[in-house]
Amino acid sequence: MATKNQSGRLTAQHVLSGGADGIFGKDAKNHDLKVSEVSRLLVKKLEQLYPLFHFRYRVSVTKSEINKALQKIHVALGQTLFVTNSSIRPDGGLIEVKDDNGNWRIVLVSEAKHQGNDIDNIRRGEQVGKDKTQDLMAAGNAIERSHKNISEVANLMLAESHFPYVLFLEGSNFLTQTVTVERPDGRKVVLQYDSGMLNRLDRLTSANYGMPINTNLCENKFVAHREKSIMLQAASIFSQSVGGQWDSDEMMTVMLDVANTSIKMLSRDLFSQMTEKVN
Repeated sequence: MATKNQSGRLTAQHVLSGGADGIFGKDAKNHDLKVSEVSRLLVKKLEQLYPLFHFRYRVSVTKSEINKALQKIHVALGQTLFVTNSSIRPDGGLIEVKDDNGNWRIVLVSEAKHQGNDIDNIRRGEQVGKDKTQDLMAAGNAIERSHKNISEVANLMLAESHFPYVLFLEGSNFLTQTVTVERPDGRKVVLQYDSGMLNRLDRLTSANYGMPINTNLCENKFVAHREKSIMLQAASIFSQSVGGQWDSDEMMTVMLDVANTSIKMLSRDLFSQMTEKVN
């Protein structure tokens, strides 16, 4: 019952604040902020939204910390480390909240990746390729590092029931709809969203088990298979469907939604802290 009351209070706080519009205000109107800047701004807004909790932001996590978290789960885990100062640095960093036991718990990890400049090139009339005769450039593999970061954060959070990893994608390599772009000379070029030459979304959906993109998947799913119960840690992947760019308002709305979900999932471990301050 205590946990349910806690969740109710958290929801009421959000409603009273007026949701995303109420807490972001004019600070979110700069549409050119990087995801790290949006994340830092979100910390301040979470402090406004949840004034009884303590939040912090950090840019990286060491492999040694990840290994220690794994060792707490089972002695066989977290035993290998070749480079003592190895770490991961997600683009948007990590936001954490302090629980009743003084432990910092992750409420949001964010990254933003741009890959594919075909739309801008076509609109400018620029052609690409070795001989500069192609409208489209074959997609590269710049997003491969995201898999490593997602896997490492999943290891760090293996004992949790939520996985608040948000990946923002933009660029012509992440289309979910076919787009027609006109060159300055009037010729129209079609970018087929399901083209193997262009699309790289399928290289990332392994991180969400093929579940829908543009969806908050923060709460871990437990699926039954035969006699087993399997916990799924799924990244929440958000992509601009027609190759546009993410602006600050859009990113902050998504990040707030995921952070709210995290806090609700952690409410059992935040309840005592909250009631003590209320009393």
